[in-house]
Amino acid sequence: MISFRKFLTACFLASCLLLTSCTQQAPSQFDRAQQESTSKGATAVVDSSQSGSSFNRYFPDSGEGYERIYSQEKPGFAQAKLKRDGKEIAILAISDVLNNPSTVEKFQGSTERINGYPAVSQGSTGTAVLINDRYQVKIRSKDTSFSQGDREKWLGKFDLRGLSKLN
Repeated sequence: MISFRKFLTACFLASCLLLTSCTQQAPSQFDRAQQESTSKGATAVVDSSQSGSSFNRYFPDSGEGYERIYSQEKPGFAQAKLKRDGKEIAILAISDVLNNPSTVEKFQGSTERINGYPAVSQGSTGTAVLINDRYQVKIRSKDTSFSQGDREKWLGKFDLRGLSKLN
């Protein structure tokens, strides 16, 4: 009788294992995010992308009541927060778009210029310029007090000419 119980238990466990391995699992939130990011034509950073730290010297300096705080650096990207009176009002960023031709296409029909470089609005809170079809310099407002005019003024404070000479 004991061996029959062991046999039934083994059969039950084997059938449970078989049933659970045959069912298809729903994609996780990470699987969905991966699908969405790659479906838009985005690819991983290419080996020839600039290091994020190489962009830091092109950001505007703190001053006139504003504080610039570097917040992120990774291959092909650097970001800083812009604060006034201790409050975050904007995000400043430089990215190497060598691996993302769709970013370059957004600037193709641009008639706006900042310091001679094509500029575009990105939604109601973002403004960007493209340097040599390679580097996007972008400012995104985090506070309604930081206007389109403020973003354009601060984009002009970046060392865009210096960035254009970066290989």
